[in-house]
Amino acid sequence: QVQLVESGGGLVQAGGSLRLSCAASGRTFSTYAMGWFRQAPGKEREFVTAISWNGGSTIYADSVQGRFTISRDNAKNTLYLQMNSLKPEDTAVYYCAADRNPRYPRKNPNVYDYWGQGTQVTVSS
Repeated sequence: QVQLVESGGGLVQAGGSLRLSCAASGRTFSTYAMGWFRQAPGKEREFVTAISWNGGSTIYADSVQGRFTISRDNAKNTLYLQMNSLKPEDTAVYYCAADRNPRYPRKNPNVYDYWGQGTQVTVSS
């Protein structure tokens, strides 16, 4: 089992940047693929990006491609999301999640086994 804690959210103006972190407990972090999802008020949770266990494979939602970058440091048991050129429509609660299938990053939230509590990102216009 792994516990996930997100941090780094906040209020930023449009065009600005934020870096989210997701700290994982336990010694098995490197055996999980990891993902970031977000949920805006009144909307369903949506996929943002995901990364394989060793960082060798990544996938992105079209809406964030070229602006967001996912990365991980297995030695520090930490997942990151660098968000640049933020837009008001990026406003949401951002969640990290762990998938016990480590090799291929996946978009479907239903395949993820563990979730963090979320961190709020608000982008003002």
